[in-house]
Amino acid sequence: MLALTELGQRLRQERESKGLSLEDLQKLTKIQKRYLLGIEEGNYEVMPGKFYVRAFIKQYCEAIGLDIDAIFEEYKSDIPSTQTEDMPQQLSRVRSRKEIPQHTKGVTKAYDYLPTVLVVAGVVVVGIIIWVIAQNIVSDKNKEQANQEAPNSEVQQSNTQEETNETTAKNDNSKSEDEQSAADKKEQEKEKAEKEKAAKEKAEKEKAEKEKKDSGKQEYKEVQKTGRSATYALSGTDAFNLEVTSTQADTWLDVKNGKGNAFFSSILKKGETKEFDLTKETEARVNIGYSPGVELKINGKAVDLPFDSSKQVRQVVTIQHQPAEAQ
Repeated sequence: MLALTELGQRLRQERESKGLSLEDLQKLTKIQKRYLLGIEEGNYEVMPGKFYVRAFIKQYCEAIGLDIDAIFEEYKSDIPSTQTEDMPQQLSRVRSRKEIPQHTKGVTKAYDYLPTVLVVAGVVVVGIIIWVIAQNIVSDKNKEQANQEAPNSEVQQSNTQEETNETTAKNDNSKSEDEQSAADKKEQEKEKAEKEKAAKEKAEKEKAEKEKKDSGKQEYKEVQKTGRSATYALSGTDAFNLEVTSTQADTWLDVKNGKGNAFFSSILKKGETKEFDLTKETEARVNIGYSPGVELKINGKAVDLPFDSSKQVRQVVTIQHQPAEAQ
């Protein structure tokens, strides 16, 4: 086991303070876990090259919210520098064509291949003659057959025209019926979509009115704080709708009820919002791995995080729901 460098210790401490495992960091940076572990242990030999060492350290810092320039300046003795490597010149092992008397060699080869060329040319000429004769024979037979079938062609053409007209009429009728069916189907789909839209708008309106009504009575009070955890009591409302938004960076988010059943346990991307309907729950536990820039809303009303995110990066908030009907 390699001894951690000062840079490696600093990066590992920052990662763990944000509640991120190496697997979480691998998802955020797309860097293989063994390279991330190599950075923390100062084992740069596992990297593909010095350039990748600096690039991977930069991505590591970005993922956990550290100032890249400050880190590179403070720990420049731990970070290898890159140098331009000269590529070796490749020497040709092929002899120059000037060393070989090309004119003499070409004339000799031409004489060697001359008999073969003449034989091939003769075969090609004979083949062409046979093909022309065969084409003439086939042409004569086709003309004779056409003269024999000519009297019947007019009758067949007339019958074919009548069949074509009948087919066209049937196709027109079928097309008209299909168009009418398609129009009816489109109209039905339109009516269905309008009904669904009206029902959705009505449900959203009722929900908004209920939340507005409840928000006037809603109370959100601190019960206790300890370490990085805090407990709050939500009362005066039957609704319990939680919104979590991350505005600055990706963060680990874990939302569970009082029984430990998880509603969400994954990375919350920067700019992403997750909504949870916890109305039927009496308790919810929200674990935030990287709290800077994270916003909480309960029933559409913003609530503050329990701790200053610059001092306490990881925060755990437990919300105890006391429905108004139960009070």
